[in-house]
Amino acid sequence: MPAADAKRIFTGIAGSYDRVATILSLGQDPRWRRALVDAIDARPTDRVLDVATGTGMVAQALHDRYGCAVVGLDQSADMLRIARTRDGVFETVVEGRAERLPFTDAAFDHLTFSYLLRYVDDPAATMRELARVVKPGGRVAMVEFGVPAGIWRHPWWLYTRVGLPLAGRVVSAKWSAVGAFLGPSIQGFYARHPLAALEQDWREAGLGDVGTLQMSLGGGVIMNATKE
Repeated sequence: MPAADAKRIFTGIAGSYDRVATILSLGQDPRWRRALVDAIDARPTDRVLDVATGTGMVAQALHDRYGCAVVGLDQSADMLRIARTRDGVFETVVEGRAERLPFTDAAFDHLTFSYLLRYVDDPAATMRELARVVKPGGRVAMVEFGVPAGIWRHPWWLYTRVGLPLAGRVVSAKWSAVGAFLGPSIQGFYARHPLAALEQDWREAGLGDVGTLQMSLGGGVIMNATKE
């Protein structure tokens, strides 16, 4: 099950996650996160929920860019251990699941999430839960891996099936397993939930003006919308 995958994959790699995630994405992950943060356009007085905050990289960027209050949520205690070392970034950090947010309706001005929907059992239901805690007019944005189309699909397939596991092995056996997991996980997710279907899930969750930006030849996806 996707939820079980997340716990298995992200336990034991928190200490090296920021550095290795950049390397394995061939330097693209920071670009994707910047685009995610750009899509929010928060004010210093705003309160933003960063779901699947992990080690807090997006939260750090939100805080640095906008000076807003950030609440981080993740199900991984291992990841949150690193997130809590980011002095002054978080209003609070919460261990919890995106499918059952421990917050009242419309508690936040905006919401971000990273690499989340592949790890939940029901993406449409999760989008409804995420939208629930955002105020009308607030921005919602995500970053996720993508699958390139056309001539770039075969090189992407080779890199995710061969390059990622080999590159991960240089770091550790755990990272090699993560590398081997990612390609099939990404491709399988989009086989079940094409981008058009995800956009519809967002609209049915009460999010309007849904926009999708494919970056790095389709290897990264930024999706954003406004709470109606």
